[in-house]
Amino acid sequence: MALSAEFKAHLGTGATSVCRCWAVTRMDGLVLGFTDHDVDLGFDGISFAADAGLSARALEQTTGLAVDNTEALGVLSSASVNEDDIVAGRYDGAEVVAWLVNWADVSQRLVLFRGQIGEIQRSAGAYQAELRGLSDALNQPQGRVYQKSCGAVLGDGACSFDLDTVGYSAAVPVEVVQGRKFFEFSGLAGFADRWFEKGQFRIESGAAAGLVGLVKNDRLNGTDRVVELWEAVRADVAVGDMVRIEAGCDRRVETCKLKFNNLLNFRGFISIPGEDWLLSVPRKSGVNDGGSLSS
Repeated sequence: MALSAEFKAHLGTGATSVCRCWAVTRMDGLVLGFTDHDVDLGFDGISFAADAGLSARALEQTTGLAVDNTEALGVLSSASVNEDDIVAGRYDGAEVVAWLVNWADVSQRLVLFRGQIGEIQRSAGAYQAELRGLSDALNQPQGRVYQKSCGAVLGDGACSFDLDTVGYSAAVPVEVVQGRKFFEFSGLAGFADRWFEKGQFRIESGAAAGLVGLVKNDRLNGTDRVVELWEAVRADVAVGDMVRIEAGCDRRVETCKLKFNNLLNFRGFISIPGEDWLLSVPRKSGVNDGGSLSS
């Protein structure tokens, strides 16, 4: 939103009624609003709470491609941001928008910052969140990686496989849980051993709803199934909570063809030379005709 003529005129008076407002949109879609004004404000369908204990340090903005950054400070509160949600990672990568607002007329406002939450630190009942500007995305590697294994993620646009296909996912209640990392089920005996290995483990109800884990081991033990995650879920999972387990893919061409019948969408380069080729030298006993070295 550009600076309007009315807001510009108000700022030019020298006797202003301005405050700051922040909107945080988590990855699960929840939107939270905060303001440093002494009463609640609202616009764009968002309610900005005045009692959230949130403030922000000076915003660094530059021209060019340098990364804009600032920090948000706040008090842990069950009514707004609580420690359990931070530990669970619900604010990782959340979108943040900050405005300068005329609290007497909220239609007069200016976007000061737009970006994402980076590192969050907690201590003494408070949190400190690093805010990263939009240009931070330019620091991430772009483009395809040339390798023998598939570069797509199972079910994404490049892969195009539908994980809702019968036999490739299951929604079941948790029967046994140990340390938020080991889960046991008795209703999944119809799937082959290790079928869900390297697949996603999505929690759909309970305190950990919305969190996703990656399956490390998937073993059948008679009619029971034991699923181990690479990392423990960062929130409590109780018996009876519903989870969705999706088939895993090790990104090999054989798996793409035989397990998913999706070879046309394989995104690897099976004939690319391996690292050993870089160290190879001609041998008298070998074939040195300049042909392909791939088998």
